[in-house]
Amino acid sequence: MIAIRTGFGYDVHAFADNRKLILGGIEIPHNKGLLGHSDADVLLHAICDALLGALALGDIGKHYPDNSDEFKNIDSKILLEKTYTLIISKGYKIGNVDSVIALQRPKIAQYIPEMQNTIARILCCQPDQISVKATTTEKLGFVGREEGIESYASVLLFMDEA
Repeated sequence: MIAIRTGFGYDVHAFADNRKLILGGIEIPHNKGLLGHSDADVLLHAICDALLGALALGDIGKHYPDNSDEFKNIDSKILLEKTYTLIISKGYKIGNVDSVIALQRPKIAQYIPEMQNTIARILCCQPDQISVKATTTEKLGFVGREEGIESYASVLLFMDEA
């Protein structure tokens, strides 16, 4: 078994009316939310994909299909918990998570510490092991036109020696 593994994840969701905006496991005040089968937390989905990718376990759609009633409107924190349980069962734990949320609006800098704390709690690590950054796309593309949000995440896992 390889003692250190890295993974990369990406997710994107379109904005939708009459939905809450959930990012990093918390609700962000905004006039639109994101469209998805679950709560559409684009950040947590990217982190799930990065975790799964690090151990070559497929992607979020394989584990939590968007045509399953079991996952309809599910809180993505639950998906992250389930994913981390799988990672632990394979003998690994978190080294760090580095992530980026690309969105034009709303501005989310003030919410990042709460996101870090939420994610760290789920992943059984310290908040300083969780990096969440936000950027705009300088009004370019679907993100710049405020049609949706995308997120990228990379993770470092290491074999749990315990």
